[in-house]
Amino acid sequence: MLKEAQEGQTTVVCNLLAVSVTYSFEPVGRWFEAFVKRRTRNVSASFQELEDEKELSEESEDEELQLEEYSMLKTLDPKDWKNQDHYAVLGLAHLRYKATQKQIKAARKEKVLKHTRDRKTCAGEDLGYGNYDFFSCFEKANEILSDPVKRRAFDSVDPTFDNSIPSKSEAKDNFFEVFAPVFERNARWSNKKNVPRLGDMKSLIEDVDAFYSFWYEFDSWREFSYLDEEEKEKAECRDERKWIEKQNRAARAQRKKEEMNRIRTLVDTAYNCDPRIKKFKEEEKARKEAEKKAKADAKKKELEAKEKQKQAELEAARLAKEKEDEEARQQAIQAKKEKETQKKAIKKERQKLRVFCKNWNYFFNEEAESVKMMEEVEKLCDRLELSSLQSLNEVLAYATKEDAKAAVEKEIEEVNAQIQKEKEEAEAQLRQASRSAEQSSGGSGSKNWPDDDLQLLIKAVNLFPAGTNSRWEVIANYMNLHSSNGIKRTAKDVIGKAKSLQKLDPQQKDDINKKAFDKFKKEHAAVPPTIDNAVPSERFEGPGGENSSPWTADEQKLLEQALKTYPVNTPERWEKIAEAVPGRSKKDCMKRYKELVEMVKAKKAVQEQLKSKK
Repeated sequence: MLKEAQEGQTTVVCNLLAVSVTYSFEPVGRWFEAFVKRRTRNVSASFQELEDEKELSEESEDEELQLEEYSMLKTLDPKDWKNQDHYAVLGLAHLRYKATQKQIKAARKEKVLKHTRDRKTCAGEDLGYGNYDFFSCFEKANEILSDPVKRRAFDSVDPTFDNSIPSKSEAKDNFFEVFAPVFERNARWSNKKNVPRLGDMKSLIEDVDAFYSFWYEFDSWREFSYLDEEEKEKAECRDERKWIEKQNRAARAQRKKEEMNRIRTLVDTAYNCDPRIKKFKEEEKARKEAEKKAKADAKKKELEAKEKQKQAELEAARLAKEKEDEEARQQAIQAKKEKETQKKAIKKERQKLRVFCKNWNYFFNEEAESVKMMEEVEKLCDRLELSSLQSLNEVLAYATKEDAKAAVEKEIEEVNAQIQKEKEEAEAQLRQASRSAEQSSGGSGSKNWPDDDLQLLIKAVNLFPAGTNSRWEVIANYMNLHSSNGIKRTAKDVIGKAKSLQKLDPQQKDDINKKAFDKFKKEHAAVPPTIDNAVPSERFEGPGGENSSPWTADEQKLLEQALKTYPVNTPERWEKIAEAVPGRSKKDCMKRYKELVEMVKAKKAVQEQLKSKK
């Protein structure tokens, strides 16, 4: 090519080029040989040159491999044969466990002939002392690889075998590319032939199950006798041989266990990472959901059909029931009206009765008798029916005080007789129930419970019936206040003894009451008889009558509890309230109750006055 013209210069053609001339040449010597080869193979000269270069490079590579192999053989120590790669010693490293016995035999022969001393001497190599000890390595490698048992032992610990297991992160995106070579590599240890392959995403669920079933039940022939640290042939006696064999068996078993754990870990990791398992589970879940949905739809249709039929039946029944309900509602309204009317009438008649008796000061001039008659009148208001109240009020409306008193006392006697009859029936039922309980469970002792305390417990249980707030604590406090022996009772003690008393025979209870009464009568035998012969007012206001001492906080609490326990309609209410408050008579309780009522009324009046001023 012409040089580039500089600035200010020009290019000028001086003359035309000459015409090309063809010359003929005839190859001679090695070039003639190459020409014949090219003509025979019908290739060009450039291609032939490439092949020649390739042959030269292969020859050079073979020479390099031979030199490398020779250098490796020189480093071998025949005594350290266990740590040698016998396949590499015989030049079968590329075949390894796939090498046949014929190939092993031929490789041994080739090595021996290639490295014979005469051949090396003729080649001009310096053969110093000890340079050819690797012939023993040839013999040892041939001995081990020619014996099937020894060869299996060596193959089991093949130093080139990769025992590694891929991690989950490695197989996250390319599961089959990572795990397929690993399973193919480990399949060489199987005792069973036709080891199933891992497959791909198109594999059927049966094939995948068969694959993992095979590997979970993997039968490996791999054993580790080659790694025995001691050789029993070197033992000096029989016992030492046995000891060495025992140690070797234990080491082999441990290595076998580790190997099976490695296989199991490989299979578990693959199973957990296998995208097909996830796909199959999702398909199975979808199939079950579809079946479930189909069943639910079928059941829903069936229920809808039944529901329609049921609705039709219910509609007919509803219409009939609405008609009946309407009739019943009208009857209920009518009955309610009648009940309200009757209730108002009873309330009115009771108020009339109270007004009549109050106008006559309850037929007595003494306060005690008036209070007692007041209670009896309240009892009549609670117990008499509407017709009886109307009849009694008609009599009182036109009767004199004496006639009215006689009429009221007659009604009182009848009501008291009825109450006494009901009480006797209730006691009879209680005795019958107690007798049954005694027959079924037997009685219990009365350790640390004298007769007085038993009588006091029976009285307290009757005074504070079921429904009383903190009933057993109240009963325990009542007994501690009234008991004379100084023993403090807890609620738990009272409950336990009350349960045991429920199991007693009624006759035994009567004996306890009788003993307590006899003791009371004996202690009060010295009381003057004037009390029994006194007039009613004197008897009421004498010993045990009104107590002028102020009310304590405990007595106030007992009174409030007794008022809640015994409401207005309770028979003999004030007697029971007085019994519930120790040291206070019925008159004291009624007087205190009136004081409390007046106090409440006064307080309400003051509050109303304050509100009106505001």
